[in-house]
Amino acid sequence: MRAPIPSCLANGLYGAFFCLWLLLLAVSLSAQQKTAAPPTPIANFTDIAEKAGITGKNVFGGLDTKKYIIETTGNGVAIFDYDNDGWPDIFLVNGTRIGGVSSGETPTNRLYRNNHDGTFTDVTAAAGLTATGWGQGVCVGDYDNDGWEDLYVTYWGKNRLYHNDHGVFTEVAERAGVAGSGKAWGTGCAFVDYDRDGRLDLVVANYVDFDLATAPMPGERPTCTWKGVPVMCGPRGLAGAKNILYHNRGDGTFEDVTAKAHIDRTDGHYAFSVSTLDFDEDGWPDIFIACDSAQSILYHNNRDGTFTDVAVTAGAAFNEDGREQAGMGSTVADYNGDGHLDIFKTNFSDDTPTLYKNNGDGTFTDATAVAGLAHYTQYLGWGTMFFDVDNDGWPDLILANGHVYPEVDTQHLGSTYKEPRILYHNNGNGTFADISASSGTGITAPASSRGLAVGDLWNDGRISIVINNMNAPPSLLVNQVKSANHWVEIRTVGTKSNRDGIGARIRVKLPTRVLVDEVRSGSSYISNNDMRVHFGVGSVTRIEWIEVLWPSGLIERFSNLGADQIHTLKEGSGTPVEAAGKK
Repeated sequence: MRAPIPSCLANGLYGAFFCLWLLLLAVSLSAQQKTAAPPTPIANFTDIAEKAGITGKNVFGGLDTKKYIIETTGNGVAIFDYDNDGWPDIFLVNGTRIGGVSSGETPTNRLYRNNHDGTFTDVTAAAGLTATGWGQGVCVGDYDNDGWEDLYVTYWGKNRLYHNDHGVFTEVAERAGVAGSGKAWGTGCAFVDYDRDGRLDLVVANYVDFDLATAPMPGERPTCTWKGVPVMCGPRGLAGAKNILYHNRGDGTFEDVTAKAHIDRTDGHYAFSVSTLDFDEDGWPDIFIACDSAQSILYHNNRDGTFTDVAVTAGAAFNEDGREQAGMGSTVADYNGDGHLDIFKTNFSDDTPTLYKNNGDGTFTDATAVAGLAHYTQYLGWGTMFFDVDNDGWPDLILANGHVYPEVDTQHLGSTYKEPRILYHNNGNGTFADISASSGTGITAPASSRGLAVGDLWNDGRISIVINNMNAPPSLLVNQVKSANHWVEIRTVGTKSNRDGIGARIRVKLPTRVLVDEVRSGSSYISNNDMRVHFGVGSVTRIEWIEVLWPSGLIERFSNLGADQIHTLKEGSGTPVEAAGKK
């Protein structure tokens, strides 16, 4: 209820002067509002994919309808330097259609080489990566420690491991023992040295055991309708598949240790994205897996070769209402600057995404609403990443969206098949602001997006975004706003640890705070980001020190490093702080 305005005449001469002062003040404020320049935008993302030469079209299931769930999940993206020239390249996973494709449309995965000038060249055939099939996710890691990044690509069917021999890949999954049975449906994956022996192991998330011959039809079961409309069936009602852990033997082959490591002992299933993090800071990598229509999984590393799913007791299985959600993508960062790594995941429409705040004691709290991330429920989220869009030292957040049911466009079900991206700016106080509308057409343009990866494609500290869109060309989103803030990037090279330094925990000392993150494979939605760890550092031009806790247990510092540079930190070349050992 609005308060009444006091009468100037009722208060005599004093009242008249007071009201005149209020009037002049209002006029002055109005003039200031009209003449003040609008605030400088934080971001202006434009899609330069076509101009940059990234034009390969995604092919994934039907266009106007999706008869089976296999047609809905889409593909991942990897940003990695395949040829060791110091510039990140782009790999896009592709799919196919039920019953095959028309002549001349044969889809293939795509590898684009960075030309260092803002353009890319398709080198798929020359690199030996022309594969077709129901591709899903991708992760990157130098599993044989030879200095060249290898690729693992998941499929509905047998998975593929591509060994990188100086920029040319050879498919070795069967020989290496990581192809799988061909019955499972692989989705997310990540290389991780779970036992800290210096060799990268491999965790693979599996969705369902799916067979076209026995798959139910739209509307056939209660789980095959949505808001009264017949739609493709699943995942509820379909048989869930178990996740897989492969141990690296060190001779180019892997052992399936799923049962031995207790990876199969979980109530979580219908698994999608894999994000690794040492959530309890004991020096051993743990594994978070977002699950569709089921509770999330948080595998705690028991430091003896086994894991325990602690998602329920740690508060990372459900939302704050105790309800399971439809988790798709996930990402990890210290969003509130307290030194502990937090988890964010995207979910289905008619729900919010979920932000799990790390309490620092081995537990999490659902902070979604408090952080300002519960505004949208109509969007269906997939790829997502924390990244510092303006280099102010606080990780921001991007979400790629897109529905699974094309029917939403014709049946008026409260959503659209193509949806805009969402960009949240970190306010630095534990909350986020939605800046999507002012952040350029690359954010607001609708698409049915799936995999998303981020990376410093231009080696200038400006993070770009690559998105795989369903049955459409990919998106390469470049921020046209160049912030005056400074940045630093760290490329880790392990010696006793795995060559990539995957699992290394990095702390960056600024005058007023310490930034923290880890080197990781996988994450987002079945994708892999530029593994050089990027930090915005605001106005700071010299870094007091960068501390690395290597997977081997060695802790060392690298001091007095310049900002606006990419620093390669080699294990054993810094100043030891302490040797943590294998606790």
